[in-house]
Amino acid sequence: VQLQASGGGLVQAGGSLRLSCAASVNIATINVMAWYRQAPGQERELVARIGSSRTTNYAESVKGRFTISKDRAKNTLYLQMNLLKPEDTAVYYCNAYIVAALQPASNYWGQGTQVTVSS
Repeated sequence: VQLQASGGGLVQAGGSLRLSCAASVNIATINVMAWYRQAPGQERELVARIGSSRTTNYAESVKGRFTISKDRAKNTLYLQMNLLKPEDTAVYYCNAYIVAALQPASNYWGQGTQVTVSS
């Protein structure tokens, strides 16, 4: 499974960005897809995740501002980020978690895309 993230960039506080993550497989086979982020000197943290039934979870810090979604026809995961704050500055990674019958669970990561929010 390969994940290709894109859409990062430099934006002013209060602005918006949409991240995309294109998967090399049918995302209907992926149990959970998620976005994580890692700021300099900090641990990687979960931002949002979406299950196969489209159930979503968000970090408290992004609730009401970010929306995770997926397009099965395009095999693509999205993260719409609104009302961006300087503290949202980080490298954002997409993640795919797959549980296959009679096999250990597998975790896959994209290469990361930089989001920088200026004050």
